[in-house]
Amino acid sequence: MADNSRETPQDLGAPVSYLVLADGTPVWDRSGDRVGRVENVLADEHQDIFHGLVVNTDLGYRYVPSALVDGIFEQGVIVSRPAARLPEPSADPAAQAIGDETLAGDLRRAWDWLIQPR
Repeated sequence: MADNSRETPQDLGAPVSYLVLADGTPVWDRSGDRVGRVENVLADEHQDIFHGLVVNTDLGYRYVPSALVDGIFEQGVIVSRPAARLPEPSADPAAQAIGDETLAGDLRRAWDWLIQPR
């Protein structure tokens, strides 16, 4: 969960692929504030398409589209926005009203992941 601290590790390690990114990996924004932890990686591994991340934050689950992921490393992820500026996963078709069909589809995939039985 996010704790709003500035505890970004000095060395996040080597860059890694989304394919090996572990759930629970810490996520920080560009300013060094803790956003939360990776809850799930949304991707189509067969077509090698990284859609984004579902991140568990103090504000609840948030979706980070791949375009907002600045870097994936062994010890953490850097994203370009704080948790408060990240969208919530949504099943709401009205999300398409934001004018970005790709984002609306990604938000729907994130929602589908959240509601699936575990």
